Amino acid sequence: MNELGNKIARKRKDLGMTQIDFADKLCVTRQTVSRWEAGTVLPDIDKISDIASILGVSCDYLLKDDITEETSEKSQSPVSRLLQSALGRKVDLTFFEDEADIDLFNTICVIEEFEGGWMKVSADTKKGHIEKLIPVSSVLSVEFVQEDN
Repeated sequence: MNELGNKIARKRKDLGMTQIDFADKLCVTRQTVSRWEAGTVLPDIDKISDIASILGVSCDYLLKDDITEETSEKSQSPVSRLLQSALGRKVDLTFFEDEADIDLFNTICVIEEFEGGWMKVSADTKKGHIEKLIPVSSVLSVEFVQEDN
C-alpha cells in the first residue's frame, strides 16, 4: 500500500465505514476504493477534496507523505482575507509561470472552497463544466470579475 492508500484506509476504518459505504458517498465503486487503498491506482485529483471532507482530514494530510493528521491541523496556513473574500465569486486567476494551469488559462472561474493550502475552483469551458483542486501557492494574482446583474 502507498501512503495515500494507507491514510484513506485508516481514516475510513476509524470512522467505521466499509469500502461500500465510502464508495457510495463518493459515487465510485467499491473496487475503486479498494484500488486506491491498495495503491494500484490513485484517486483523480478532483476527488481528493471530497475524500478529505468525508474523512474529516485536510487535503495536505492526504497528499503529503510527511504530514501526520496532527501536524496537518496545526500547519494549515490561513488563507488571506483578500483570497477568502473571493470565495463564491467569479475571478480570473493568473498563475506563476512554472505552475500555469492550462485548463484555467484566460478562464473565468469560481472559487468554491479552501482546504489548507488548496482551493477548489469550478469553471465553464469550451469542453464543459470542470472542477479542479489547485494549490493556493500556484496563484500569482486574483482579479475579481464584474458580476452580471
